[in-house]
Amino acid sequence: MDVSGCTALVTGSNRGIGKAFVEALQKAGARRIYCAARKTSSLDELVAGDPDRLVAIALDITNDEQIAAAAAQAGDVSLLINNAGIARGGSLIKAKSLDGARAEMDTNYFGTLAMIRAFAPVLAAGGGGAIVNVLSISGLVSFPMIGSYSASKAAAHSLTQGVRADLAGQGTAVVGVYPGPIDTDMAEDVEMDKAPPSTVAEAALAAVGDGTQDVFPDAMAAQISAGLQQNARATAKRVAGMAPS
Repeated sequence: MDVSGCTALVTGSNRGIGKAFVEALQKAGARRIYCAARKTSSLDELVAGDPDRLVAIALDITNDEQIAAAAAQAGDVSLLINNAGIARGGSLIKAKSLDGARAEMDTNYFGTLAMIRAFAPVLAAGGGGAIVNVLSISGLVSFPMIGSYSASKAAAHSLTQGVRADLAGQGTAVVGVYPGPIDTDMAEDVEMDKAPPSTVAEAALAAVGDGTQDVFPDAMAAQISAGLQQNARATAKRVAGMAPS
């Protein structure tokens, strides 16, 4: 798919990776970009910089009514970028309750699925288009200190595989992006080397252009992916050795 001239919608576009996607799409020559966030006021500065192409949409991806309204408003979308997600940072056992795990699953899995279901007919009507799901390398191998987040991203990984098969018949490409630690507010407390958000956005858009299905945009993600291919059990054991904080 040629990103130049496309119409895209980016969830969670007010900061971090989402904002980087908007900027990368502008640079690539997208015709229109719907910038979605829970509060449109958080998008004011971004949209003001390119009002002819950027359109703010109020969207909580756990809210079915707002998703339906977004699909109705953005009926010309040819590229859906599912970036919105949350991380509560809890381990599976030491977390005080299941509230964080439920919230992560509700947003990272069910919210992403709801977006795809709502926009699949829009993409079909436009000839197929593409979907980018921003996942995590922790969805392929669990990090104990963020075990519930890892589980939600593992569910989203399986979702990505499933909708890729479901939507192949209508010509919709589905790209899964699996970053490691990225320098965003969400990863502020992560004491690891972190890649800039632009790394994720640029690699993902390149994959849309050349037909790559799975993207490992940073050094850690690439290293773990290679390890999983060579010796999945040893790689999982090494990552599992990171004790929950």
